[in-house]
Order: sequence, then structure tokens, then C-alpha cells
Amino acid sequence: MFVLVVDTSLMNVSIAAVVRDLDTTASGVQSAIALEALVSAAFILIGSKVGDLFGRKRAYVLGLLGYAVGALAMAFAQSLTAVIIFWAVVGGLGASLLLPAMQSLIHGNFHGPAQRRVYALVGAAAAIAAAVGPLLGGFITTYLSWRVGFLLEVLVIAVVLSGIRLVHDVAYTGDRGVDPVGGVLSVLGMGGVVLGILVWQEGGEFVGALLAIGAVALAGLAWWLGRRKRQGKPTLLDPELFRSRMFRYGISGQLLQQVALGGAMIALPMYLQIVLEYDAMLTGLTIAPLSLTMFGVALLAGKNAGGRRPSGIIRLGFALLTTGLVVLIPLVPRADSGWYLLVPLIIAGSGLGLLVSQLNNYTLSPISEERVSEAAGVNSAAGSFGLSFGLAFAGAIMLATLSISFTNMAEASSVLAPAEQQHVAQVLEDDAELVTNTQLEELLAGQPEEIQDEIIRINTEARPLALQVALVIPILAALLGLFTSFRMTGLPDPTPSGSAEGMVLG
Repeated sequence: MFVLVVDTSLMNVSIAAVVRDLDTTASGVQSAIALEALVSAAFILIGSKVGDLFGRKRAYVLGLLGYAVGALAMAFAQSLTAVIIFWAVVGGLGASLLLPAMQSLIHGNFHGPAQRRVYALVGAAAAIAAAVGPLLGGFITTYLSWRVGFLLEVLVIAVVLSGIRLVHDVAYTGDRGVDPVGGVLSVLGMGGVVLGILVWQEGGEFVGALLAIGAVALAGLAWWLGRRKRQGKPTLLDPELFRSRMFRYGISGQLLQQVALGGAMIALPMYLQIVLEYDAMLTGLTIAPLSLTMFGVALLAGKNAGGRRPSGIIRLGFALLTTGLVVLIPLVPRADSGWYLLVPLIIAGSGLGLLVSQLNNYTLSPISEERVSEAAGVNSAAGSFGLSFGLAFAGAIMLATLSISFTNMAEASSVLAPAEQQHVAQVLEDDAELVTNTQLEELLAGQPEEIQDEIIRINTEARPLALQVALVIPILAALLGLFTSFRMTGLPDPTPSGSAEGMVLG
């Protein structure tokens, strides 16, 4: 679990290094990060069924091996293609098998107080990884290599596999029927939406068609599940779960929280590494207040919630998250160091910590014991889909804004000659994700001083604007979450569930 969470942090803080070493673009690396989260989300419900039908322990081992293949490929990758195929797709499929199988194996290998302790340990591993991930990833990337980080992931997985005999398989006793149509619709639905955004970002074709396929497939999935349920046939997931308003609001909150987190965690590292020209270590240190505050507040809120209503804590969490992100907007153009971001990141991290402490239990508490595993799978899928959507959409908006800004500012320049305007706009647009001001000064050596100054000005002014626009995505998600939390207050408080408390996986 620690490896699963650290993996994404390592990629986020290492974007500039990966771009440089693989001679690719930041948009390509960002697309791979979003795609990995998407594959995990799109296949997690299918992965759960695979474990039921072919053995939870077997699915767990296959998931570990898939994730190890992805990490090993990253350690030796020489192109973005290898990253996308092995890390994003194979590793994402490994995660989709790993998470539900891990959950089921804990549920079957431990009972009573021991089960709750093990769930708590796994949850603590995830929380600690989220807190130290940016720092750990930044240190390894700066002083060793980002490739070493992925080799260490393989080492941890090898240690886990060496003790696999200690894990006893847990037989599945439920309905062994399958719903292939539901599985296909779930993959097409989530995949179409996020892939459409990634293709749009890369300037590809058929964007509208991909988005339409995704939307139609999601609507079709809802209709199909209801139809299968009425016919008494096996379904990919039980639509009756969504009859609980508490579950629906909780799933919505989980998704929106992850959209906000994903959007912030792709836009901020890109800004820090390209605009402030930070290395991975400084990037990790700058983002650390967000993750460390989230970890600390989640622990405090989980232990000291007392008689406070969970819906009220969730509402405060979304309010703080929104406030922290909004405060970043006016600071970004003025920031010449990461210290400017400290206070808003602490505020946003406090909000995320409150959400982490309450949302899982709020969502799963109304679900009966025999259905909590299935509900947790839906919860994990919603979170992973939200994360991939936030990563893809915020990153795409940021890079699109850069492209438009370069063109508009170059064409409006009174310094550049008409013949130079289009050329400068095109060069800046093509290299939007790569060129820092320091690199640009080196490229412009030999050009007249006024031309150099004008191009540097355009590059300098366009980038903060792009981050400001990108931050609108997580802000909107946080505002929608705040609206949802007000609807939660109209429902009775959930009864704490022993099983639900442990379902923090993913």
C-alpha cells in the first residue's frame, strides 16, 4: 500500500527530470500519470470480480507482479511509449487487481479486533506514504535518480512476494455469474471521458467522439445495471447500493475530493519546476505542507471528532480546501519562491485531512456487512476516476492556456516584427512544457537584446496565468463538494462501521 501511494508522488515531483531524461514533453508525462489512475479506476470493478472467480490470492500476486513490471519498466525506460504501455497500462491493471484482492484477503485472514488493527495498519501506511511521498520522491530524484525510486518499489514488492506463503486464500462463496456487458460499459464510460481529455491535450482528433462514447457508456451502464437487476441476473455491481442517499453523497464527495487533489497535484509541480525552476527536492519540500497537514489533521480529526456531526466536518473540509485553493490564485503571479504558497497549502491540506478522516466511513456506514466489500470497490473506483479526471483536465487546461497565451501575447507585441510574431508563438507553443527562462536565455543567445527581453517577458507572463486557469478545475470540484456537503446535513448521522473504518484502500 505504501508503494502504491508513493508511486504517484514520485512521478509528480519528477516530471522535469523524466521529461529531460526521456526527451519527451511534460504533457506526455502528465498524460501517463492520468492514464495510470484511469486504468486502475476503469478496471477495479472487473479486477474485484476476477479475484472472486479465480482466487483472491492469485489476483493479489498477479497484481503485485503487474505493478512490479510497471516499476521495473520505469527504471529502464528510454521512451514515453514504454512508460505508457508498461507503467500506465500494465501497472494500472496490476493496481486494479491488487486493491480489491488486498481488501478481501485482510477480511478473510483476520477477524474481530485483529481485523480492525490490520485495516488500520494498511490505512496508516497509505497515510504516511501520502505525507512523506513528495519529500521521499524529491530526495531520491535530486540526489540519486528517479529511476532508483522505481527500483526501490520493485525491491519492496519482492519482499512482499517472499512472504506470500503467510497469506491464506479466501474462497468466494457468492454468485459466480458474470456481467461482461457491464464491465465493457464501465471501461468505455470512464475511459472515454478521460481519454478524450488527454487526446484533446495532445492535439489529436476525435475528441468529441471519445467524450460522447464515455458519456453514453456511463448512462448506458446505469440503465443496464437496473435492467439486469430487475431480471434477476448477475450485475457488475448492485444498483441497489445507490438507493442510499448517504452512499450517493459520499461517493460524490469522494470523487470531487480526488478531482481537486489530482488537479492541484499536477498543476503545482509543473509550475514549481518550470516557472520557479525548482528541482525535485525543492518541489517536494514546497508541496510537503499540503501532504503533511493532510496527514496530521486526518489523524487528529479521526481521534477527536467527538460528538461533531460527520457531515459538518466534511462541510468544513470542503470549505477549507476551497479557501486554500482560491487564495493561491492572486499569489501565483507574485510568487518568486515556494514560501508564498505555504499558508494556502496548509489551509487546503487541513481541508483534505478533514475529508480523509470522514468520507470513507460516511460513505460505507449505511452498507450491510456482506456488501461492504463491493461498496468499497465502488468507492475506490470513484476516487481513482476522480483523481485521473483531475490530473487530465487540470493539466490539459494548463497547457492549452499556455498555448493560447503565447500566441496572443506574441501577436500583440510591439517589439516583435510581424514576421517574427508567428514564429515566436509557434516555437513557444511547441516547447511550452519544457522551456524555463534560464533555458530560453541560452537558446536566445545571439539575438538582439530587445528581442530576448520580449520573448522572456512573454514566457514569464504566460505561465502564472496558465496555473491560475488550471486551478479553476480543483476549485470548482471543491465548490461542488461543498454544495454536496450541505445536502448531507439533511440526513441523519451515520452509525460507525467496524468494516467501513478499515476501507481506506485506494
